Amino acid sequence: MNKMTKRFILPEDEIPMQWYNIQAEMPNKPMLPLNPKTKTPLKAEDLYPIFSEEVSRQELNTTDIWIDIPEEVREMYKYYRSTPLVRAYGLEKALGTPAHIYFKNESVSPIGSHKLNSALTQAYYCKKEGVTNVTTETGAGQWGAALSYAAKVFGLEAAVYQVKISYNQKPYRRSIMQTFGAQVTPSPSMSTRAGKDILTREPNCQGSLGTAISEAIELATMTPNCKYTLGSVLNHVTLHQTVIGLEAEKQMAMAGEYPDMVIACFGGGSNFGGIAFPFMRHNINEGKKTRFIAAEPASCPKLTRGVFRYDFGDEAGYTPLLPMFTLGHNFMPANIHAGGLRYHGAGTIVSQLLKDNLMEAVDIQQLESFDAGMIFARAEGIIPAPESCHAIAATIREANKCKETGEEKVILFNLSGHGLIDMASYDMYLSGSLQNYEVTDEVVNKNISELDSINI
Repeated sequence: MNKMTKRFILPEDEIPMQWYNIQAEMPNKPMLPLNPKTKTPLKAEDLYPIFSEEVSRQELNTTDIWIDIPEEVREMYKYYRSTPLVRAYGLEKALGTPAHIYFKNESVSPIGSHKLNSALTQAYYCKKEGVTNVTTETGAGQWGAALSYAAKVFGLEAAVYQVKISYNQKPYRRSIMQTFGAQVTPSPSMSTRAGKDILTREPNCQGSLGTAISEAIELATMTPNCKYTLGSVLNHVTLHQTVIGLEAEKQMAMAGEYPDMVIACFGGGSNFGGIAFPFMRHNINEGKKTRFIAAEPASCPKLTRGVFRYDFGDEAGYTPLLPMFTLGHNFMPANIHAGGLRYHGAGTIVSQLLKDNLMEAVDIQQLESFDAGMIFARAEGIIPAPESCHAIAATIREANKCKETGEEKVILFNLSGHGLIDMASYDMYLSGSLQNYEVTDEVVNKNISELDSINI
């Protein structure tokens, strides 16, 4: 390839035919989720009442390294995959860094983010098993938009609980979901027992992903022939997202380089694991030394300030107990504009990998993330989603270190989505009204101390 090649795109016949299951190759397997009543490890069939049977099996699959992508899903992937691997020459020049920066542009999907990779898969499995209705939650609205579109593709009815602060901040996300026929409800709401309980305690509650998950699960369990779908955190979701990193491997080979570090923003772990895990297998199996950096918001710092404990994945306690780095399921994050990252816990795979020092985590303040997003937009012509800005900020930190040392490190980050429906957030940034949020030790310690009542 010419050294000035900007974009690397795979032909359709090279779109991966299998996902990569890192659970099968981890030095230490993730601890098993537990039944909250009996404290015994869950089996796949214990998840059938909530999830489709196939994703329930994938969730606990620790033996199969490669899992086939259904042909029907792969055909839908062809609508937008492969996504481009892009050499960020403009960003390199703007920073004056010797680093070689690449990004995987997942913003080119029909709904503008990586979330469609798992939404199509989960909707397909539900349809195949005879399900007629699906529910879910959404923070920033990207997952809700993806699931709404996927449900329409496979002829399902979708109900989405959107975190209330994002419902109000990002009305066009709501419009996208409604365009695809989904019913959208701001969460917490009065339509579920979980929502009523929260609003009774805190009438002005602006919601969190943990709250919206509770409401979506409750609706699924109360509705005939209905299943719940999740956009991040769980193992099967990250499995579906590995199509990102598997493509990026081939594309980096086209560019004649291999990443010294792989960076992604972090909420529950889907886009981080999606790009990182296929490269991480070479660290595990071949002794490569690539660094893997998860960039989370400083206002919701579960990886950098949380504890590794069993905790619920939702606020009401409807989910199994998950072994993860957490701030406590009652933690209510600040109303930052990166709504997709406002989640109290981390996925079990990422939590184990962090515990085993196979990856790193950094926290990014809201203003630093938007500063980085502006630099990237002006250099590369793409306005990034507020979530993706955290990955860009971490990338800029590393690129500036290379500027100081003169090292030509190769940096790969995941541009998980565009920000064209997030311009109200950029308006606030440009007007100077955006602010940082501090999480006090008192708040963190209080929420974590409440986990003692789970008594594992």
